[in-house]
Amino acid sequence: MDLALVVAICAAAVATLSLAAAAVLARRVRLLGRGQKAILGGSAADVVDFAVSLQGRIDDLHRAVDEVAAGLTRVDRRVDASITNTSVVRYDAYEDTGGQQSASFAFLDSHRTGTVITAIQGRDYARIYVKELDRGKAAVALSPEEQEAVQRAMAR
Repeated sequence: MDLALVVAICAAAVATLSLAAAAVLARRVRLLGRGQKAILGGSAADVVDFAVSLQGRIDDLHRAVDEVAAGLTRVDRRVDASITNTSVVRYDAYEDTGGQQSASFAFLDSHRTGTVITAIQGRDYARIYVKELDRGKAAVALSPEEQEAVQRAMAR
């Protein structure tokens, strides 16, 4: 066989393989294009632009979540400092009175800070005492009824 014929046959085989490979690659590119259109919703942008815009949206979401978390922290602090724990203890301050006309009221926040108000009723008088608590500590000693009011308030 002639060398030129062998070279021509080899060249034809390589050309045929190249055409087949080009057809397969063209089909894959077409499928990728369809997939890209499905992802992008028919947009003219390519996948890289779409990914960049998605990253921007994700960054915006992270910032929004951080703002919400900071807001919740502020709300938690406000709730912790508000009067959320209350109770009333009624009792007879004196043996000769009935009907549990005396009472101690506790108005506290979540840190046991607040006010205890006691109203003691006698037959011909009434007395009101106000005591402040700072983290469970009172500057003036609490009566047993006032201590019970504080314990009931914090048990809720």
